[in-house]
Amino acid sequence: MSSKGWVHDVIGACVAAGVQEYVVCAGARNLALVVALADHAETAELADIKLYSHFEERAAGFFALGRTMQTGSPCAVVTTSGTAVAELLPAVIEAHYQKRPLLVISADRPQHFRGTGAPQAIEQVNLFGGYVESCEDFGWQDELTVLQGWSGAAPWQLNLCLNDFGTPQGDDTADELRCSKVRPGDVGEETVNIDMLPALRSINDGWKGLVVMLGGLEPCDREEVWHFLKELGVPVVADSTSGLREMLGSLALVDGDRLLKVKPPANILRIGEVPTGRFWRDLENLPEVNVVSISRTGFAGLARDSDVITGDISRCLRALGEVSHLGDAMDHLKVNASKQGRISELLESLPESEPGMIRTLSVMATMGNSIYLGNSLPIREWNDFAQREVPYEIVRANRGANGIDGQIASWLGASAAEQDAWGVFGDLTAIYDLAAPALLSQVECRGRMLVVINNSGGKIFERLPMMKNVEDRVSDLITNPHAYTFEPLATMWGMHYVRVAGMEGFEFEAQDKTTLVEVVPDDRQTSLFWEKFSQI
Repeated sequence: MSSKGWVHDVIGACVAAGVQEYVVCAGARNLALVVALADHAETAELADIKLYSHFEERAAGFFALGRTMQTGSPCAVVTTSGTAVAELLPAVIEAHYQKRPLLVISADRPQHFRGTGAPQAIEQVNLFGGYVESCEDFGWQDELTVLQGWSGAAPWQLNLCLNDFGTPQGDDTADELRCSKVRPGDVGEETVNIDMLPALRSINDGWKGLVVMLGGLEPCDREEVWHFLKELGVPVVADSTSGLREMLGSLALVDGDRLLKVKPPANILRIGEVPTGRFWRDLENLPEVNVVSISRTGFAGLARDSDVITGDISRCLRALGEVSHLGDAMDHLKVNASKQGRISELLESLPESEPGMIRTLSVMATMGNSIYLGNSLPIREWNDFAQREVPYEIVRANRGANGIDGQIASWLGASAAEQDAWGVFGDLTAIYDLAAPALLSQVECRGRMLVVINNSGGKIFERLPMMKNVEDRVSDLITNPHAYTFEPLATMWGMHYVRVAGMEGFEFEAQDKTTLVEVVPDDRQTSLFWEKFSQI
């Protein structure tokens, strides 16, 4: 293995096999691949390496296919994990029937995440079925046999299981693999046998040092969950999709991810779907924190030990009977009260920062009947910085596989018959789904607000710890900076258009037709916000 590691060796083997062109669709999971490609392209020791970059995998896959048509040589398309890989299926099928050497290099989460429902951990191995000649599935510990036996007359997949960039590869050793314990517990029946729910019974016995994390909830479960939380009296980290974030008052932790990372609780009870926040992922490395989940879907969302109770959430909670009022995590709540005031002051002082604009949008959106939150930064910033005084009737998001594909189309489908429906998306997410507004002629458009946060690229990547020491030559491949505006999109699909580049721009009103609201945060204020936020 080279001094730069096994990922460099994989890319070196691809280059040695004659793969000289690579179309990069960057993400956090495939950062190590992007760095390796940039290194090889810079040194060009073995060949003249050509790198292309694009933010949307479906188009990137077809572009790579087109390169194989012109050159007759292999071309690789490089993706992050999750539905990003699935977006390549049409191009792979086409390459199969054309007998073209299209190479898919897909980043994947470590193997022990498979089947857990953890963010961006779908089943990528053999995803393309018989349309690829072979699918090689590698982790750092495996013997590398890259592209051996490839005919060059059909597509091929290399699936690489990668840790977070910058973490030791040895963290993924077999000795440390831990599987979630799933306990179905027949809660779909009218009568629930409490003996089949030992994890829940432990709560009823007085589970100390408890914090609750709320993921997405079905509307029918929200009232039951709310009463349960009020009885418990413990701190809660609530996703917007729970529908309870604005109803928990002093129990709701503001900036919960950072607060819990500094002082992890003894126990976590997750209710609902897999939470959005970073601390949920941090739990992978905190085996001392006991985790129990009550989930409709049954996915653990973690690869480490945890208990998962699958079934109707309301019936699970009713099976407990009366619960003890714990209220023994006052330290978290005391810190929380101080943080809430300081964050509000910061948002008010920098209103044209991206979080400040999210706060203003969240106030305006209370006039709508529903809101859909796009993946990546919008849903995370909404969870952290949106107003907390007025509940939203309906909050939706695609948080199954967490991809940014198909977001506008999903919003239109989920709110097709609703007036005053709001959708908030990032700029790359909107570019992914440019054709979706063709559906506007078939859905209710009165008062519909399509909000696009245009920060000129994938700014979420700039905030990841792994990006701190990344060179500019790699950073641009990851963040996909651009200078696009969205007024032409509004014109093309007959939408009213509003550009918001300052606080005065928020003075717009609902129309009889869909309004595309392009929000352009101030870069200076945004940078200053994150600098000061890190000090709170």
